Amino acid sequence: QPPKDGKSAKKKEGNISKAERERLQREADEQRRREEEEARVIAEREENGRLEWERIEQEKRDRERREDELNELRHILDENHSAVTTWESECRDKAKWERYMRCDGSPDPSVQPEINSFIRLWREDSETPIQRVLENCALALQLTKELDFLLSKDPNPCVAQQYRETLLCLQCLIHFKLNQATEELLKSANSHSDIETGNMQTAVQDENITLCLWANLNKNPRFKGFRFEEVGLGFELPKPLAVHDIAVRILHTRYDHLSHHSEREQVQRKRSMMEAILTPPTESAEDRKLEGEGDEGESSKPVEEDSRSVRSESRKRSAVSVISAKEWRKSSSVKPLEEGESQMEEITTALEADQNGSNSPAEPVIDSADVHIVDLQQFTPLGGVFYFDVFHLLPQSRIVKGWEMRELLETGLQVFPYPTEQTRIQSSTSVRLDEHSSTVASLPVGVTVALPDSILFLEDPPVAHWDPIGQHWRADCISEASYDAETHSISFKMNTFSAFTLLQESYANMPFQSWELRPLGQDSTLFTITGALIEVSITVKGKQCMLHMEETKNLDHLLGKWMSPSELQKAMQRAGINIFVNEYSDKYVSINPKDPLIEHTVYEQMALMSSAVAFSWSRWNTQCGQEHLVLQACEQLEAGPVAEEAWSLYLLGAQRNQHLKMKEHDDSFSPELTEGSEFNSTFLHMLRQDMSTEGQVRVCQSHYLYTDTVQRLLCATRVLTYS
Repeated sequence: QPPKDGKSAKKKEGNISKAERERLQREADEQRRREEEEARVIAEREENGRLEWERIEQEKRDRERREDELNELRHILDENHSAVTTWESECRDKAKWERYMRCDGSPDPSVQPEINSFIRLWREDSETPIQRVLENCALALQLTKELDFLLSKDPNPCVAQQYRETLLCLQCLIHFKLNQATEELLKSANSHSDIETGNMQTAVQDENITLCLWANLNKNPRFKGFRFEEVGLGFELPKPLAVHDIAVRILHTRYDHLSHHSEREQVQRKRSMMEAILTPPTESAEDRKLEGEGDEGESSKPVEEDSRSVRSESRKRSAVSVISAKEWRKSSSVKPLEEGESQMEEITTALEADQNGSNSPAEPVIDSADVHIVDLQQFTPLGGVFYFDVFHLLPQSRIVKGWEMRELLETGLQVFPYPTEQTRIQSSTSVRLDEHSSTVASLPVGVTVALPDSILFLEDPPVAHWDPIGQHWRADCISEASYDAETHSISFKMNTFSAFTLLQESYANMPFQSWELRPLGQDSTLFTITGALIEVSITVKGKQCMLHMEETKNLDHLLGKWMSPSELQKAMQRAGINIFVNEYSDKYVSINPKDPLIEHTVYEQMALMSSAVAFSWSRWNTQCGQEHLVLQACEQLEAGPVAEEAWSLYLLGAQRNQHLKMKEHDDSFSPELTEGSEFNSTFLHMLRQDMSTEGQVRVCQSHYLYTDTVQRLLCATRVLTYS
């Protein structure tokens, strides 16, 4: 019996141990897993701690390096800026001395007694032969250019106001003298009549002015018009005018003395000036506490009363100026152009308006809903101004018994009023009333103008006429405009005789399609911009720039000429080649907005490296946000095109700059860094660390005037935003 019991006990014990073993095994596995998890957590914590320590150390090193890099960049930029400022100051002093030592008889426009004497003596000069008038006008125009240059240097307000007054006086006096010369020519019209037509027609020109004059001596009712072939100008008259004693003048001035009077441009200038002038100065709390409440209340009343009286007085002067200007302009159409009074009244009116505008925030006088007013921020007048006038024909001399007799009129040259009542009646039978006007449209007069050879018109130019009452260019009252590609001329009709100009959209060549800045050697680079319509290349060598363009004609005065950056910009804009932007450009161009501060910083560093590094646009720049820039760059020590595989992409920001692993033609954007690269605080140091010794030497030897020139071009075009 006992053995049997021992066997069963063993069996029972074996069954329990199996279950127990499974339980123990599970517990052991669970324990092992817990230990492994604890070990993993500990290892992960240690790894995170190590990574955090490395990150902190890296950030510490980055901060130290960032501070060193930023200090070095700031030091380089400050040195260059100081050197450029010193050089510009020396140039101004040298120019002032050379102007003082000039002994050609011309007055110095910055010296008030000299320029006043010149204006007075020229106004009183009674001799008005056309050639002498043109010579004096050329001298006066040179003086206006000097005044424009002086005003561009931002003199103090008192001196600037003096320069503006002198500038307006000279501009008005030039036009007054041209009217006197016209009157002198018309006095002897019959002695210069053409045998075939029986009328007098003459054209006189120099580099600044073209004067075409036609006198209706024959009064042929079948006369339709005349074309001055030698200067490419012509006109057509309606039948009622062909039988009147009239003279037609087309005066083409290659300068523009009207656009700066534009009401809209004045309002914009006034607003910007007032924002700077009327910004209230910050007042400290201590200063406010020093003022007693009672004293403050009492003293504020007279101040407010004084300010109200000043504003009301300013409004009165402004209203009087506008009324007198309108009355003068209305009367000038029927009253004679007297020698001194009318011109000086115009000068006084313009000066009062300019002074009032600079001292009080004037409201716009033009209707913003008037779509016919030309926006001079969107459009640019090109080729100067064409003054299209009709005058009463002066009494002609007669030979009586060997004596030449001429009736002398005290009225002088008079504007012929057109449309006349007769033409209004005739036109009312055939021309309907305009939808936006209560007056009957007059019989139109035709004009044909050969486009100036010195201008590159990217499209058929629209025409605008000058409104002397509103003081702005308008695009209405012009019809039947047509462009003749064979003769390179434009013909159109106007409702009345008026000054007109040719326009071009200021930003027709924007946004840019691509751009490239490629070094040509030490202190030399080639800046190429492919615009929406044309491609422009500018060679920079030292402090000079030279424009290159393909497939262009009649731009010899501009192409291949070395100029300063500012001179080149003005010359290109005058020639209709605009690749430059201003504070209003983004209202008219679809742009890729970027942070202006980051963009400007990048331009500064590109200019520093441009002797040895090529830069180019990237299509990924539009997809990296406003706070980042993407462009291509590579070291280029030889003149010539850059190999496609040599380009590298760089992602630039305010804090970090990265060398990207991706290439320009990849399918998607990736911020992954290229192998072996690291973050840099400046674009300059990122590029410099991978450059050859020769490239670094070339960058270090870059002249400050060359760097400043490249930077000016980049900042003026803003290719990173407008591409």
